[in-house]
Amino acid sequence: ILVRSNNLSERVMVLEGKIEEITIPEKVDIIISEPMGYLLFNERMLESYLHAKKWLKPNGMMFPTFGDVHLAPFSDEQLYMEHYTRANFWYQQCFHGINLTGLCSAAMEEYFSQPIVDTFDVVILMARSVKYTVNFLQSDEDDLHRMEIPFVFQILQSGPVHGLAFWFDVAFVGTQKTVWLSTSPAEPLTHWYQVRCLLQTPLIAKEGETFSGKVLFVANKRQSYDIHIMGMVDQTGFKSGNLLDLKNPFFSFYE
Repeated sequence: ILVRSNNLSERVMVLEGKIEEITIPEKVDIIISEPMGYLLFNERMLESYLHAKKWLKPNGMMFPTFGDVHLAPFSDEQLYMEHYTRANFWYQQCFHGINLTGLCSAAMEEYFSQPIVDTFDVVILMARSVKYTVNFLQSDEDDLHRMEIPFVFQILQSGPVHGLAFWFDVAFVGTQKTVWLSTSPAEPLTHWYQVRCLLQTPLIAKEGETFSGKVLFVANKRQSYDIHIMGMVDQTGFKSGNLLDLKNPFFSFYE
């Protein structure tokens, strides 16, 4: 309707349908989309964005062009205790005559499997971030099914490591300049916020020590990812990790 009402029918063609199913009459110079979810990957829209490249001309352009996922360890005792105490309800031995304690472990596992979507002050970050880049012009759909991000952080301030914080930037690389969209906690807030993933058990780390491990993203059938985290303070050998469901986040900014 808008195309017709603006007399653009000879210049603009609207095709309705999924990119995986439609057919277009010719290849295109530019693909433009907004395929980013929480932590960049949630909802798995990037796979459809990459699938669209079958219609892109050689040397064609994609906006956005690539994405950087950043992660860094954080210390936030209040956040950790808030999630830990959410399970207190299930410690009741006589809730209207019902013993709820049999669900304590399941409740704790459920709460800690939820990535936390919110924003935070950068002062809680304990190290400089590690970056993982996905180049949309070069990557295939299969590359997004399993992504492993190794990390080694040099701890800059002593304290308990409660988990890993994530955010992303995307770049729009043009012929004249590159424009960035950032969801960093140091930049103005966006509707993507940031995402934090708690460790099941905090790890004490001292300034100058190293915190190493890996994050594994495994695509699931719920249009999202299972997140496997394992980390260790190298100097002490103490380890902690967690398994989280990116499809089931906890939106703490609504509280």
